Amino acid sequence: MTGSGHEQPLRVDALLPPEMAVRAEETGVKKASMDTVTTLMLALLAGAFIALGGVFSTVVLAGAGSAPWGIVQLLAGLVFSLGLILVLVGGAELFTGNNLIVMAWASRRIGTRALLRNWIIVYIGNFVGALATALLVYGGGSYEFGGGAFGTTALGTASAKLQLGFVQAVALGTLCNALVCLAVWLTYSARTAGDKILAIVPPISAFVAAGFEHSVANMYFIPFGLLIARFDPAFIAAKGLEPHAGVLTWSGFFIHNLIPVTIGNVIGGGLLVGAVYWFIYLRSRGDS
Repeated sequence: MTGSGHEQPLRVDALLPPEMAVRAEETGVKKASMDTVTTLMLALLAGAFIALGGVFSTVVLAGAGSAPWGIVQLLAGLVFSLGLILVLVGGAELFTGNNLIVMAWASRRIGTRALLRNWIIVYIGNFVGALATALLVYGGGSYEFGGGAFGTTALGTASAKLQLGFVQAVALGTLCNALVCLAVWLTYSARTAGDKILAIVPPISAFVAAGFEHSVANMYFIPFGLLIARFDPAFIAAKGLEPHAGVLTWSGFFIHNLIPVTIGNVIGGGLLVGAVYWFIYLRSRGDS
C-alpha cells in the first residue's frame, strides 16, 4: 500500500450485523432504482435459476430409493441450493429475496411505489423464467428419465403442493422465506463468492428439508407437473399416476398454492426478517 499513511487497514473479516444492515439498505435502494428492462431480464434469469435447483432436487428425490426420509430431504435441500447460489453469485433478481427491500422502504430511502414496482416486475419475470424452464425440461423428455422415476417424483411433488390448506400454505411460505431471506442477509456479511456460497447452503437446505413452500420454486414444480398430466396421458396411465394428475389444475395452482404461499413469503421475508433487522439496526436512521 502507498499513500500518506492515513489509509484504513485492509479488512478481510466478515461484516458485522450493523454493517450488514446498511449494506442491505443500500442494496434495496439500488434494486428499486434499476430500470424496468434490466430488472425484468434479471428476474427471468432468477426464475430459471430457481427452477434448475428444482430440477436438481427432483433428480435426487427420484433416485433416493429406500433411503431414510430425513437424509433424502437433506440431500434434496443441499442440491436445491444451486438456485440461490446462481441468483446471488451469478446475479439475478428474485422476488423472495427482494422482500428485504422493505429495509430501504422503512428507512424512507425509497417510496411505496418503487417497492411495489420492483416486486411486481420481479414476480412476473420469475414466473416467466420458471415456466419457460418447465417447458424446456418437459420438451427434453426429462420426466421419462430413470425409467420414469423423474416424472413420477415430479407429479407427486406437484400434487402434494395443491393439497395444502390455505392457512397451512401461508404458514409454510412464511417459514420458507424467513430462511431464504436469512440466507440473503448472511451474504451481506460476505467478502468473497466462497463466503456467499457457504452462507447460502445451510438455510436453503433447511427450508427444503423441512418441506416449506417457496413461491418461485412452485412456479416450476407445479406447472411442470401440469404439463406432464395434460400432454402425456400415456405416461400417466403407464405409471398409475391418475390420482396425482387428477388434482392438478391451473386454477388450483393459483388459488390453493401460489397465492397463499406468496402471502406467506412476504410475511416471512419482509416482516420477520427485513422489518425486524431494520428495527434493530436502522430505525434511528429512518427517524432522522
